[in-house]
Amino acid sequence: MYTFLAVTARPAYSCAFPPSPNIVEHARVAQELGYKRIWVFDSPALYTDVWVALARIAEKTDRIGFGTGVAIPSMRHPVVTASAIATIEEISPGRLVAAFGTGYTGRLTMGQKPMKWADLALYVRQLRALLAGETVEIEGGACQLMYSPGFGPDRPITTPVWVAPSGPKGFATAQELGVPGVLVPAGMATPEQLAPWEEAVALMFGTVVRPGEDHTSRRLIEAAGPTYTSSFHNIIEFAPDALDNLPGGKEWREGIYAERPEGERHLVIHEGHLCYVTDRDRPLVEAAGEAIVSSGWTGDAPSIAARFDEMGAAGFTEVLYGAAGPDIAGELEAFAAAATS
Repeated sequence: MYTFLAVTARPAYSCAFPPSPNIVEHARVAQELGYKRIWVFDSPALYTDVWVALARIAEKTDRIGFGTGVAIPSMRHPVVTASAIATIEEISPGRLVAAFGTGYTGRLTMGQKPMKWADLALYVRQLRALLAGETVEIEGGACQLMYSPGFGPDRPITTPVWVAPSGPKGFATAQELGVPGVLVPAGMATPEQLAPWEEAVALMFGTVVRPGEDHTSRRLIEAAGPTYTSSFHNIIEFAPDALDNLPGGKEWREGIYAERPEGERHLVIHEGHLCYVTDRDRPLVEAAGEAIVSSGWTGDAPSIAARFDEMGAAGFTEVLYGAAGPDIAGELEAFAAAATS
């Protein structure tokens, strides 16, 4: 039997972005608006390096927390990741959360399927042991963080290590590892699944609809469009025939197939993923009509506030907003206002 958390307050609000030259400015705006954390994506074929982005945030902000949202173990040797965590902790102790997942978009863009949960679990165990200062056997070799004085923080390094579970295997792995927190797409976890954790983050995308706006609003289209088109990126990978039932889906798929041969299509499918609408994806947005307004959490401020309360009742302690569009500061301000209304 699970013991349900008593959620009496609305969840905190955080934000998520891909690494970019503007990541520090986004973090500063979020900090001033009261965001709890800024989480950074890890998809090296689409965006620049997550750990470099976090180091820049750590140096240029002084209050806001930050985390990997989420890092993919297969991208880096455990010692490399442990050293990256140590670097961030040396710059700004106690503000980092290192969350890991099996890699969905990040691995698909490299022509690979997500990792196996058993492999993620092994990686997390190795990483935690390295941070604790232990000697760990990895790929047949003994490994340890061996920093000389002045060249790295003392061990143990106590950075929280989280998991981003999906499905029964993912939640079972997270519970088996005893991680202190989980990061899950909003609507993809039951209260029973969240019950073991004191911290649970719900990831969502969309935009706050301003008074007088509808599906024809250029601002709304550019802010919600990346969420809408990214669903097509996912569907074509695993259920391409289902696109025939979506506005513009068949034509979009046929265009992808004509543009690149099998084995290379993943190199164009995910372009612009969750950050902007490409010329290739623009017809999908134009064909969507009013459906664009139902993309993700897109809705007016009261509806966003109501969803916050729903997330709190479900056991989430933090809502993570993936903002997009040409006016990120405006998106963050409108979402913060809705979250606190």
